[in-house]
Amino acid sequence: MGHYIVIGGTAGIGLDIVQRLSAAGHNVHVLSRSERNLEGIKNVSHSVWDASSDTAPAGEWPAAIDGLVYCPGSITLKPFHRLTTEDFLADYRVNVMGAVHAIQYFLPALKTAAAPSIVLFSTVAVQTGMPFHASISAAKGAIEGLTRSLAADLAPRIRVNCIAPSLVQTELSARLTSTDDKIKASGQRHPLGRIGTPGDIAAMATLLLTDAAWMTGQVVHIDGGMGSLRLS
Repeated sequence: MGHYIVIGGTAGIGLDIVQRLSAAGHNVHVLSRSERNLEGIKNVSHSVWDASSDTAPAGEWPAAIDGLVYCPGSITLKPFHRLTTEDFLADYRVNVMGAVHAIQYFLPALKTAAAPSIVLFSTVAVQTGMPFHASISAAKGAIEGLTRSLAADLAPRIRVNCIAPSLVQTELSARLTSTDDKIKASGQRHPLGRIGTPGDIAAMATLLLTDAAWMTGQVVHIDGGMGSLRLS
């Protein structure tokens, strides 16, 4: 079985990925700010790391790492005129530089594995312009560019792909999904009639990490049809 690094694996999509990898018998190494929600999950170790910091992750890692998924993100929704320089920098720091630092740190061990894979996360708002999304769309747009550039740089050794979800019911999106009315209204804006679940996204992330052997440089839209369909 393989060794996988999950950055931000204690809640939402990241936690679901950890559970799926563990259930398949893999060894999972989680890096996050706290160890919550991991108790009882088999073959899981944890190290404290803040993705917005410039420090390298501290811990003991296997010589060969089969896959890395970077889950931390942010949802900064403001009218453009209210966004500050710090808003843009904070979103870029968490979404882009955290991924860059993690990949650079674990790259030697990824190169040692037999068929390594990296999975990053964007948002449907990069492809589909949405009001109040300027800061997060700018950061996630950079992630899509990073995905394609890394896929070229690291080919044929390491596959690099990206998932672009629409709204998913997680702690991160709690302000947008805090009531049944909000969930219903958001779901009705999606062609499939509902918002996403962590499992919707984690299933694809796990596939990209452990299989999909002839797929790299792709941005996969798991968004209930939001990014490509209009029903009326």
